[in-house]
Amino acid sequence: MTWQANQPYNDLPLLPPSQDVETKAILKLCVEARASLAGLRQAGELIPNQAMLINIIPLLEAQGSSEIENIVTTTDKLFQYAYDDSHSDHATKEALRYRTALYQGIQAIKTRPLTANTALDVCQTIKGVTLGVRTGNVELRNHLGQTTYTPPNDTATIHALLANWEQFLHADDDLDPLVKMAIAHYQFEAIHPYFDGNGRTGRVINILYLIDKGLLDLPILYLSRYIIQNKAGYYQGLLGVTERSDWQTWLSYMLTAIKDTSEWTTAKILAIKELHQHTAHIIKDKAGQIYSRELVDLIFEQPYCRIGNVVDKGIAKRQTASNYLSKLVDIGILQEVRAGKEKLFINPALMSLLQSHDNTW
Repeated sequence: MTWQANQPYNDLPLLPPSQDVETKAILKLCVEARASLAGLRQAGELIPNQAMLINIIPLLEAQGSSEIENIVTTTDKLFQYAYDDSHSDHATKEALRYRTALYQGIQAIKTRPLTANTALDVCQTIKGVTLGVRTGNVELRNHLGQTTYTPPNDTATIHALLANWEQFLHADDDLDPLVKMAIAHYQFEAIHPYFDGNGRTGRVINILYLIDKGLLDLPILYLSRYIIQNKAGYYQGLLGVTERSDWQTWLSYMLTAIKDTSEWTTAKILAIKELHQHTAHIIKDKAGQIYSRELVDLIFEQPYCRIGNVVDKGIAKRQTASNYLSKLVDIGILQEVRAGKEKLFINPALMSLLQSHDNTW
């Protein structure tokens, strides 16, 4: 059957692609992307306290990946409610669940292979509900409301396609892992196994796959940033494979995304490291009596810090912790704000750095 946008694509071809996708141009991009990814991995190792990166970068990715699906929150809200979202809005809760899904996925692949069940667990966490594979039609539409793609609607077919997708992930072949990641991402989005959350689930799977293959140690690839900035290319690339088996455009897009994002994230991490050192120097100079490495680390792990965070880290008891944070406000490191009944101590330089495009603070 010829593919038609408004007809369920139950004849979605199985993996691997029938054509040789690793052309010279694609392999050249692979080399460049892998080099940039290795640079990112090395930059992550330069940060003595890895918790800083694990707390920060996944939240940026969670915001970006959610924004692609028009679930919009702010970096400030995500950090404010990072450890207690009971008073946050729906979009912030959903973006924070993306981060949780990523964390849980990383723990899961330490003990069992990356599978369709992993994807289901990720999607259930993101959506905050129990769900299963789709048992009905869904149509994907563009901004004009036109149907651009109708994924498979036969449940048995969806299960068979997911089984094939899973086999492809673990097949012992000669495909570069970055190429495999991009192919698998297309296929997962084309299968569209759930009624909602497929895009975000697929983007979590990308990061889990890179970690599983040893190309990343930490979930610090902010891939959604590139997709947001090049959103049309993302959807056109996916559709090009469906319409014309145009793997080259799609693979070029994803490999360029990995290269660009790795370089951007590396620069961001090095800027965070530099700001951390700068902040430590100021605290030593202006408030040496309260300085500790643990305190500096904490206000970078949690840019929206509470007195309880200082206590929980074992840095000081409550009254002393309050004095420490107030002293950091006095010397211009933190800003104190009220949020309802509680005090928040914000690291404005770090928040500025996280939101800047040129790594200034």
